[in-house]
Amino acid sequence: MEDSESQIRRYEFKKALNELTKLHGRGTELISLYIPPDKQISDVVQYLREEFSTSSNIKSKSTRKNVLAAIESIMSRLKYYKAPPETGLVFFVGHVATRGDQTEMYTKIIEPPEPFQTFMYKCDSVFHLEQLQTQLGEKEIYGLIVMDRKEATVGVLSGTNINVITNEQSLVPSKHHQGGQSSRRYERLIEIAAHEFFKKVGDIANEAFMPNIREMKAIFIGGPGSTKNYFFEKDYLRNELKAKVNDLFDIGYTDESGLRELVEKASTNIKDMKISREKDLMNRFMMEIKKSDGGLGVYGEANVLAALRAKTIDLLLVSEDLDKSHVILKCPNCGNEREMFLPGGQDTVNCEKCGTPMTVVQKEDFLEYLFHLAEASGAKTEIISDTSEEGKLLERAFGGIAGILRYVPKEQQIQ
Repeated sequence: MEDSESQIRRYEFKKALNELTKLHGRGTELISLYIPPDKQISDVVQYLREEFSTSSNIKSKSTRKNVLAAIESIMSRLKYYKAPPETGLVFFVGHVATRGDQTEMYTKIIEPPEPFQTFMYKCDSVFHLEQLQTQLGEKEIYGLIVMDRKEATVGVLSGTNINVITNEQSLVPSKHHQGGQSSRRYERLIEIAAHEFFKKVGDIANEAFMPNIREMKAIFIGGPGSTKNYFFEKDYLRNELKAKVNDLFDIGYTDESGLRELVEKASTNIKDMKISREKDLMNRFMMEIKKSDGGLGVYGEANVLAALRAKTIDLLLVSEDLDKSHVILKCPNCGNEREMFLPGGQDTVNCEKCGTPMTVVQKEDFLEYLFHLAEASGAKTEIISDTSEEGKLLERAFGGIAGILRYVPKEQQIQ
């Protein structure tokens, strides 16, 4: 289970990559430089000097100027590193397009959460993120199979997201009323059709699951009746996958809703699954707010902030999709200062005293601001993913932010 710091680092990493995907240059002026942990900084500097020399021959005056400035900027920053960090170092530097024909120098330096092996230098109109985007993939992967003789659905649980790979309808005949010789022949035909269907489902699962066999934590198989047991006991799945099968579950459906039912049942058995942890956290919060005295639950931006500042929150629940900024604004005309929480994309507001557009003095991502408040008060932070039902509930019903208090406030006890 990730601690609060690991969760916030992952959030910041994901946010940085989202920001970088939106940027582009007027020409091939954006430099992506990947320095793996075992690369000598001196070798990188030498490589950049050679690139600087080569780039001096770029025909376009503005492109040449911007590329050379970006290379110089990277080399000046590399002076502060004796060696790359344990997971490597990635530079994204260059003149990005702003409004009209304008550009501005942009620099982002990332220490990725996981190490990478390949040194890369690319100068392009976009930043190259491929090596980092692979690190965003969920590490909690579970294989899912629900089936009976009529239908089967194969899927993957990735974090809290259920992805359907395929839904297959069988050609296995239903019950018959023939007797004697015809009955035995018909029974054989049914068994052949069932075997072919099970083989098809097994082949699909083998092809879908084997590429992720090392990352896959477990496989769950479910369905009504004994079909799932027969399928598992025979040789329809490869041995490597059979070894990953955690349990078989009796469930009522074999379509996409069956996958959800399978995950629901499996999550009660395996408490360290991400989807199970988020469900437990939200259930704990919901039980508190349902209590007649209001319990220890608190929600709403103003209430949660007040509790964080009073250091009474024990557990802070925040939606991953919370798109806001904490800003300190100052009016250049009358000097009025104001603290606000602005939606993503909004940079400023007009002064309530004189109507002049206010200047941003300080800006911080709202989720990171909440994390720092929680850290200062000893509260634990849990970031709830935006793909789970619990995440959607937190976002829609509670504005993406809630908490569980350490104790009931005195004023609430008096009531």
